Amino acid sequence: MKKNLLLAIGLTLVLATVGLCGCSQGSPIELPKGLQVNLNAQQEGIWVTGKGEVSVVPDIITLSLGVQVQKASVAEAQAEASEAMDKVMAALKDNGVAEEDIQTRYFNIRQRTKWDREKEEEIVVGYQVSNMVSAKIRDIDKAGTIIDAVVEAGGEFIRIHGLSCSVEDPSAYYEELREKAMADAEAKAKQLAELAGITLGKATYVSEGIQTPIPRWMDYMGGGMAPAPEAAPPPPISPGETKLSLTVQIAYAILG
Repeated sequence: MKKNLLLAIGLTLVLATVGLCGCSQGSPIELPKGLQVNLNAQQEGIWVTGKGEVSVVPDIITLSLGVQVQKASVAEAQAEASEAMDKVMAALKDNGVAEEDIQTRYFNIRQRTKWDREKEEEIVVGYQVSNMVSAKIRDIDKAGTIIDAVVEAGGEFIRIHGLSCSVEDPSAYYEELREKAMADAEAKAKQLAELAGITLGKATYVSEGIQTPIPRWMDYMGGGMAPAPEAAPPPPISPGETKLSLTVQIAYAILG
């Protein structure tokens, strides 16, 4: 313990002495037992960030939906919510949505109150049960038909909060993204070297950063409001395109 303490104190004194003497930046200090301290903390070379992007057609739609029921009692609200959700789940499965692609996202039982002016107090007016799920639709061409089916199944209790279009497995595009990102970084580094009048060396550091695209959420039927009771044709769903991107950070040596 005493030996380690003396070593630490000695190191501190050496560093303080170097600072007072104005030691040139980058020169190593010889310490006991071969230890070295390099005072040059500045990054050397040319550091650039390259970005690769590809536009792809989404292959999956995630639908956010559920039921919401308000009744005078908890038991009544939950019973009707369960019945409505069972119908919605059956509609999803009957239209090709796999059970493993349906996931519960939110369940809540909430007491609803209002202010009674005569009594000057909050009074309970009922209980609201909300049950929300997300469903992955792999056959995009059937998205409109599936939405129409769940709306009919859920009736006045259905709530559809929106849908998102995305690529389920973006890793298939990583090779192309890396090539584009590396080429972008190299082009930037060469331009910087030319502008600075220096010769660009080899890459000494490479780091990759994958940027997961944010799903494009689209509202449907007013963003969660119940649908109109009139029958309507299936809504047209167009997935469009989404961008996948990948970045690389590279440090290039300077030859002269």
